[in-house]
Amino acid sequence: MAKTVYLTTSTDTIHGGHINIIKKAAELGELTVGVLADEAVAGYKRYPLLCYEERAALFAGLKGVARVVRQESHGYRDCLLKYRPDILVHGDDWLEGNLKPLRDEAIFVLDSYGGKLVEFPYTRKEQYDLIENIRESQASIPDVRRGRLKKLLELKPLVTAMEAHNGLTGLIVEKAKHFEAGGTRQFDAMWVSSLCDSTAKGKPDIELVDLSSRVRTIDEIMEVTTKPIIVDGDTGGLLEHFSYTVRTLERMGVSAVIIEDKTGLKRNSLLGDEVLQTQCDIPSFCDKISAGKASLKTKDFMVIARIESFILGKGQEDALARAAAFVEAGADGIMIHSRQKTPGEVFGFAEKFRENNKITPLVIVPSSFSTVSEPDCLGKGINIVIYANQLIRSAFPAMMGTAQSILKHQRAFEAEGDLMSINEIITLIPER
Repeated sequence: MAKTVYLTTSTDTIHGGHINIIKKAAELGELTVGVLADEAVAGYKRYPLLCYEERAALFAGLKGVARVVRQESHGYRDCLLKYRPDILVHGDDWLEGNLKPLRDEAIFVLDSYGGKLVEFPYTRKEQYDLIENIRESQASIPDVRRGRLKKLLELKPLVTAMEAHNGLTGLIVEKAKHFEAGGTRQFDAMWVSSLCDSTAKGKPDIELVDLSSRVRTIDEIMEVTTKPIIVDGDTGGLLEHFSYTVRTLERMGVSAVIIEDKTGLKRNSLLGDEVLQTQCDIPSFCDKISAGKASLKTKDFMVIARIESFILGKGQEDALARAAAFVEAGADGIMIHSRQKTPGEVFGFAEKFRENNKITPLVIVPSSFSTVSEPDCLGKGINIVIYANQLIRSAFPAMMGTAQSILKHQRAFEAEGDLMSINEIITLIPER
């Protein structure tokens, strides 16, 4: 009886390297190809250009492939226990480095029932790298990128976004991954906040940085990344100005803008009642949402309403009334904000909101209640978690420490242990 063989793939572009390993795998026995589900691909790479059904069809027609099955996760445990193949085939690119935990888990499961791992040399050719570069360039095209946030919300119960305030931090968000047995985690999207953009420019967070400057920052990030971008739109400005802002961001390929229901001079919400902050009346803010939605040219772009009721001491009933009105006005999502040290306010709001609205995405920014976990948020009906300022907050202490060390020792040697190497910098920033 022929041995059973299992091979996993996530690609939506087949080249000679794929054909080669499929041919070798098929020579070992009856080959099953596990094609990663869209959610699994998005969880460790980027959103696939082709959906699961299209990618599965690519492999179903290849010589040597007996069948194609859906693999729900990046890790191998579940699929190995389900299909119990005699042989698992993989390239040798996971012998060390970030992918090694996945290899260790696969070997453990194979050993549990007498399976075997066969590894072939990973195919590395310049033309294959060129194909990947072309694919990446396609992923960054505005019309492709813009709708990716909505697609991720359809695929994943919880989407995470990390702040980026320039091209370098954009690359960090793009490339950061955590590998462990069972799968891989990464950030799904980028948050471009007015606070971090202003701080990086040495300016106060009072909407002093104008739209043209904000657009330049966004463009710097978009030039070197592919993930969807959510933009902090502050109050949205005047109604007529907001319509222009929405059209500009949509044309650039941004996925969403979040505007807060306040008026007057913008002050950071975490200051609460320590400074004068005025909440916009419901009808006026609804008009702004409607105007933004009416200016759209596509169905991909999201206008998300941020509610400041808890920040200004108005309470849950006011927040819920505003949420209902803003959704009715066309808001594609609701962000509920709080400066409390625990998530009680936002979780209480989420539970009440979900009693009458099961569909509209809910967004939170756990800056002040940072102990809350993503599984906790998911259990309360939250759809998007934004880490709004952690990168810039970590960068400044590190840079100040380096500067002080050099001043103290009158040389750079003592600071070297805390610095990224030049080779790592070169690797992080692509040449094309």
